[in-house]
Amino acid sequence: MKNREVRLKRYPDGLPAKDIFEIVDADLPALAQGQMLIRNIWMTVDPYMRGRMTAGRDSYVPPFELGEVLDGGSVGQVVESNGGPFAAGDYVTGMLGGWRQYHVTNGLGLSKIDMALGAPLGAYLGVLGMPGMTAWYGLQKIGKPKPGETVFVSAAAGAVGALVCQIAKIRECRVVGTAGSAKKCDWLKNAIGVDAAINYREAGDGLSNALKEAAPKGVDIYFENVGGIHLEAALEAMNPLGRIVACGMISQYNNPDPVGVRNLFNVIGKRITMQGFIVSDSFAEIPAFTADMGGWVASGKIKWEETVYDGLDKAPEAFIGLFSGDNLGKALVRIGPDKA
Repeated sequence: MKNREVRLKRYPDGLPAKDIFEIVDADLPALAQGQMLIRNIWMTVDPYMRGRMTAGRDSYVPPFELGEVLDGGSVGQVVESNGGPFAAGDYVTGMLGGWRQYHVTNGLGLSKIDMALGAPLGAYLGVLGMPGMTAWYGLQKIGKPKPGETVFVSAAAGAVGALVCQIAKIRECRVVGTAGSAKKCDWLKNAIGVDAAINYREAGDGLSNALKEAAPKGVDIYFENVGGIHLEAALEAMNPLGRIVACGMISQYNNPDPVGVRNLFNVIGKRITMQGFIVSDSFAEIPAFTADMGGWVASGKIKWEETVYDGLDKAPEAFIGLFSGDNLGKALVRIGPDKA
């Protein structure tokens, strides 16, 4: 039995291109005792993967190995189990199975999906998965929002940012978000209810002024997804004792000469707290996250969008599109049908 896989041929220099990937058909190994064969249905592409496409990364974020299949979040169904922890027919999700049609595993890092919840399978890679957990933990546990505060979210129409915006509204905050098109800004205001949306492409170097107009009482919490001029604008607008939740800096991932922040001294004068985090450090909080997010989804308080690419061969295109802002909401690759 053959398994179609996406492998990394070489590390990119700057913005990734399709030729750094190769798609191959490899033999599937026989199942050893305790292993299962998973048919992947959905896989995710996420900006953090760009950091793993660089040689010599720190050990806590190991690089992808050249010539090997990439890995990432996926949702799949157990086809066969040789004494593994899940039975044939079970739907499972985890962080290591993506970028391939089938995955042979002992189940480490996988969790069974409760189909009784009625959520679509792709949601377990978005609102009910790692992006949802990132938004929930970063805003609530690090940002600590209070009713009436102003929350500024960069990349607000992305998988994480859109959820941060909505959680902030649930917590009775005023929300300002940035996005890269008029369509996305309209979606932020009309679909998920942000109080102000800024098209950062139109604002250009005037982003700081645009943010001050959108947040005349200043910013109490900045959820950082972009870096560069977004971070500078936030530092200018932050109120004393403000909090910056550093989730990502996508504008810098492909930049061989990263942009420095010229007004970082505001952290001192305004007594700003800035904390970075990696969501895998917070997995002990998954039950609390699931209870909150599951309830909000069930009650209609949370909405989400997905940009879907059909076929494993589209995975490189889906990944590259993250860096030009092609996706609204979560970027997903549909590898096969929900039901075999």
